[in-house]
Amino acid sequence: MKLSDLLIYDYIIIQCHDNPDGDSISSGYALYEYFKNKDKNVRLVYGGRFRITKPNLIKMIEELNIPIEYVDELIVGDNEVLITVDCQYGAGNVKRFPAKNIAIIDHHQQEIYDVTMTEIKPYLGSCATVVWQMLLDEGFDVNQYKNVATALYYGLFTDTNSFVEIYHPLDKDLQDHVEYDINLIRKLKNANFTLRDIEIAGMALIRYSYIDDYRCAIFKAHPCDPNILGFISDLALQVDVIDTCVVYNETNVGVYFSVRSCIREVMASEMAAFLAEGIGSGGGNMDKAGGFIHEEKFDRQYPGMNKDGYLHNRIKAYFDSFDIIYHNNNNLDIERMVLYKKKNLTLGFVPVAEVFKEGTPLLVRSIKGDIETVSSPDTYFMIGITGEVYPISKEKFSKSYKVIDGPFQLKNVEYFPKVKNRKTGQTIDLRAYVKACISTKEIFVYAQPLAKNTKVFTKWDSSKYMSGKVNDYIAIRQDDIEDVYIIENSIFNATYQRIS
Repeated sequence: MKLSDLLIYDYIIIQCHDNPDGDSISSGYALYEYFKNKDKNVRLVYGGRFRITKPNLIKMIEELNIPIEYVDELIVGDNEVLITVDCQYGAGNVKRFPAKNIAIIDHHQQEIYDVTMTEIKPYLGSCATVVWQMLLDEGFDVNQYKNVATALYYGLFTDTNSFVEIYHPLDKDLQDHVEYDINLIRKLKNANFTLRDIEIAGMALIRYSYIDDYRCAIFKAHPCDPNILGFISDLALQVDVIDTCVVYNETNVGVYFSVRSCIREVMASEMAAFLAEGIGSGGGNMDKAGGFIHEEKFDRQYPGMNKDGYLHNRIKAYFDSFDIIYHNNNNLDIERMVLYKKKNLTLGFVPVAEVFKEGTPLLVRSIKGDIETVSSPDTYFMIGITGEVYPISKEKFSKSYKVIDGPFQLKNVEYFPKVKNRKTGQTIDLRAYVKACISTKEIFVYAQPLAKNTKVFTKWDSSKYMSGKVNDYIAIRQDDIEDVYIIENSIFNATYQRIS
């Protein structure tokens, strides 16, 4: 769905979820300004049992002049459209007002399927990001409206636990590209907690359970803003016998939780995703992450189980679910593995010096994450079949690849790689510069499918692991038995062929 699809309506009502947070308010406000700019009659509303009382949200609304209204009743005419933002019409966290024409803009897992006009992106960290991308698609530059830019920035900030739980490149793009009011953001950051929040944190910290075998602690908090969960978990991780921790609370729509880790064998983002697998969503980075477990999905999949019991069992299952392989002590028996040859696929490459001056500090952003490097005539960027990017020296490129005619195209990828000049902030889409190449030499690996989830610490990065799931492949370079790595199942089948 595009925002321009909704311009057929002259009367537009934008509804945030009940007890709206910064993400919902900011997303609704950005839509409000877009439709006002198109000369539409627009209202921004919310319902439910509670009015907005959090000090940071009140300050946000006042400082940015956000025209949000609390409503007990709402009449939506047959020639009007109701847009629910950061929520889904008919779900448990948003008051249902009768309406004929309905649209949904959200970033949570889809739970409502009988509404045709939807834009739902559950892989994004905030609804603000969904709205920002939709505005970009319509040519609406939020940086021309500083209040809108500031609101969207703060919406992403609050819904990703102060940017801790950002993991999708589009979220990072929003964080980097909007021109926000830094002084107001500073004020809002320092108006986040109430005395009640501090009381909630204190009560949670004195009531905990501890899994000794894994040095993992679990804390339950009273209902509170998700940022409070992160605050509690940051404090808990400073305890000498705690390597990982989970802090959670229960609401009427589900469980919000925060995860922390201070050991390299556990990425907080992976643990969060495991806890919510099949019943919610989770993500973040190596040290800090968070997630949400959907109430209805939990009840269907685990009838009669309480949340505390589920989390205990799931945490134990997580730690029992994987093996760990270190590249310099891998104990892999290549005699039992199969020899494969890498297929000669068309890859993309970009000579960095053709895009940026030598010495320019760069941030390369792809679906697999960010890489920081410096522009050099000796550096090329290689682009793989899923949009992943990795640097390679010009010398190694010349020995390993040859340039071919024709364009390099990626099909059905969520995100095409971009490069940001870290000095100026300018961002370049690599589509305009990428060229095609194929390998000039054969690469052989020993490989076998994984029978158990596995973490591999590779020779090129001993601080964090590659994570493989059952039926992904563990591979060893034939010419270097310490070069051990994981290859996703779909990528392996597309890029390697069996020799023996």
